[in-house]
Amino acid sequence: MTTAAQPAFGSDTLRRGIEADTSAMLVSLYADDAELRIVDRNTQPSHPKVLHGRDEIAAVLDDVYSRDMTHSLEACVVQGDHAAYCESCRYPDGVRVLSESMLTLRDGKITGQTMIQAWDE
Repeated sequence: MTTAAQPAFGSDTLRRGIEADTSAMLVSLYADDAELRIVDRNTQPSHPKVLHGRDEIAAVLDDVYSRDMTHSLEACVVQGDHAAYCESCRYPDGVRVLSESMLTLRDGKITGQTMIQAWDE
């Protein structure tokens, strides 16, 4: 009897990774050679923060997931080797963060991500 293998990346897998208590599952969705560009108030479009490789991305995600906050996947669209999603986060004091991401996928892993984020001040 043969069973179909589940793809590494999908909206359900992404939701479980984003909404988890740790970054481990989310980090596992990135390819070893992934690149993440972050654009926000501090790292503007002409000078985004660029993380190279799963290890650099994991370090940032580990820091984010060590904070007392909730993460929710609001929407996700997957089409071929691209995906886009919206994530919202909330700190206990009510401060909110919203991010939009565009992904490039290869063999079920994230190889490229551009994230634009904003937060309450």
